[in-house]
Amino acid sequence: MHSEKVGFGRRFAGLGQLWRSRYALLVIPLVLIVVITVVDLRSPADIHLGPALVIAPAITASFAGPRLTGAMGALALAAQVIIAVFHGGLTTTNHLVQIVTLAVLSVLVVCFCLVRERRDRQLAKVRSVSEAAQHVLLWPLPDQIGPLQISCLYLAAEEEARIGGDLYAATRTEDGVRVMIGDVRGKGLPAVGEAAILLGAFREAAHQHADLPALAAALEHSISRYEADFATSDGDAGEHFATALLLEIPDRSSATQMISCGHPPPLLLTPDHSVSPLSLHPAPPLGVAAMAAADHTPDVAAFHAGDTLLLYTDGVIEARDHDGDFYPLPERIANWTDSSPDVLLHHIRRDLLAHVGGRLDDDAALVAIHRPPTPHPGHRLGKAFHAGGSRQ
Repeated sequence: MHSEKVGFGRRFAGLGQLWRSRYALLVIPLVLIVVITVVDLRSPADIHLGPALVIAPAITASFAGPRLTGAMGALALAAQVIIAVFHGGLTTTNHLVQIVTLAVLSVLVVCFCLVRERRDRQLAKVRSVSEAAQHVLLWPLPDQIGPLQISCLYLAAEEEARIGGDLYAATRTEDGVRVMIGDVRGKGLPAVGEAAILLGAFREAAHQHADLPALAAALEHSISRYEADFATSDGDAGEHFATALLLEIPDRSSATQMISCGHPPPLLLTPDHSVSPLSLHPAPPLGVAAMAAADHTPDVAAFHAGDTLLLYTDGVIEARDHDGDFYPLPERIANWTDSSPDVLLHHIRRDLLAHVGGRLDDDAALVAIHRPPTPHPGHRLGKAFHAGGSRQ
């Protein structure tokens, strides 16, 4: 109950601040109307500044809605009438043309505000549905699974979406944790259906198969079974596939098993500030492995206490800046190896968006997994850092 009150108070304070800021900005067009009117009245008869009054409703439209914009247009029109009365007469042809022109332009600006406001409402609905779909499809990962601390990050390339073809999931087994990160072919909303199939298959099969190769084979079977459902009239059957990285992290051993189905290898971050990609022998992506007779033999790597594993999709390492250079993920994270998973992904998110100029060309997902040092006897493991699920 207290948290609900706090949340309501924050939302109310935010709305109040927005309301005050908008009314503070109204001073700008009001001052312009007064200045233009006074200068025009004091200018010679052959100088006409009245047409500049249209600036007032135009500026108002940049931060206010149609009502305030219309009110500002009416004030500008009234100022034009005052100028006409004291500067040659209201019935002169020049002033009549200026009044009619200002009225028409003000109406057009108000119409623009109405269209923009309607589009903003539609966009808000799309984002709301997209956010709901994200929570249904990509379940927020807990901040701690067994002895592991975990955090995740999702950045969608589509402006009106918060989810696309990248995916991740983690589940607890009897003696460890199984994690998957993947990327289906394509991007944006059309890839959501295939991502849903792969996630559902992993959540079910992860508890039914004793080893990682059997799990990979089950996922391959699920993707191949539903491949025809996504074939379009363009005849792209057989071109629907997904890359995936599967991990099995035991509780009492540092030997972590991994199977890469065409997915980039994870990065191992150690307490001595080293960053290195793990050596993998990738199999073909899911959906084409049946044709390639894939070998799902797992690779084994040491994941010691104090280390962090960073899983990512190709949308991260293939992100380009304005010069066309790829994002150098290993070099950038070298200074953050001792950060918690949540803080690490916060740094990467900020740095990645700065690298691409604020907008990605492809969806990007990351999962950071940290194995905390074993606490001394008599000491309890501190509370895990809050991951907060995926971030837009």
